[in-house]
Amino acid sequence: MDLNNIFSSIIGVINTIEIWDIIDVGIMTFVIYQVLVLAKKSKIKQLLKGIALLLVVYVFAVNFGLKTVVFILNNLLQFGFIAIIVVFQPEIRRFLEQMGQANIFSLSVFQKRSPEEQEVENIRKTISAICDSAKSMSESRTGALIVMERFSNLSEIKRGGTVVNADITPELIGTIFYEGSPLHDGAMVVEDNRIAAAGCVLPLSDNFEISKDMGTRHRAALGLSETCDAVIVVVSEETGIISIAKNAVLIRNLNRQSLYNLLSKEFVDPVVNASEKAQAKLGKEKKNEKN
Repeated sequence: MDLNNIFSSIIGVINTIEIWDIIDVGIMTFVIYQVLVLAKKSKIKQLLKGIALLLVVYVFAVNFGLKTVVFILNNLLQFGFIAIIVVFQPEIRRFLEQMGQANIFSLSVFQKRSPEEQEVENIRKTISAICDSAKSMSESRTGALIVMERFSNLSEIKRGGTVVNADITPELIGTIFYEGSPLHDGAMVVEDNRIAAAGCVLPLSDNFEISKDMGTRHRAALGLSETCDAVIVVVSEETGIISIAKNAVLIRNLNRQSLYNLLSKEFVDPVVNASEKAQAKLGKEKKNEKN
């Protein structure tokens, strides 16, 4: 086949493409992109990895005639879709709400900022709100317990509290932990830069080496940090001391700036580093292509 025939074939294919085909592909591309953005910001990322692994095993089983494996996976995939909807209902609902409320021209596809830059900005706003609140509550000796969720699933903790599902602001945090509030004795859980729940009960630590001058809030913060990767901010009602619990370790006597630095190191730096590595890899690939 010579070049003329190749070009003729390409032109023939292009001529068969209608505007609705382009719109169809564009809509699916947009939906897939938004799903991937949602997956990156939530626990769905781990789920997608699991589904991909199951599909690989399924293809392998079909090609090599593993009838028992194929039978089990067929049944698993049939009920798996319903299970996914049930388990990840909050994430799916939030995604649909954001799609319905957002102006199409304000979505990340039409913004100059990359999704990583937008994510970093949102995380920094969340950290600033928490730090401002911690400083204010420290000065007024108002006790507080703020759980910042990472990768571990805290569904059971959130179910034990009251659903809030609100944007995080210093004013709202102050209201939740105000002494007259019915939620002030429990923990507030922050998920995806929003207040997911408040008045939550945390497991207490069994560590007998904890100083006696630390009360129930500190034991609860340490107890949760012993079982998951969450970062917990504690403000002592008795002393006003600000502390952080992570990986079963309690870091005490923090001020607003040191608290901000620690939280930024835990939540901002990983996103920035991942973005820089991705950009470096992309730059290296482009350089190799030119060479």
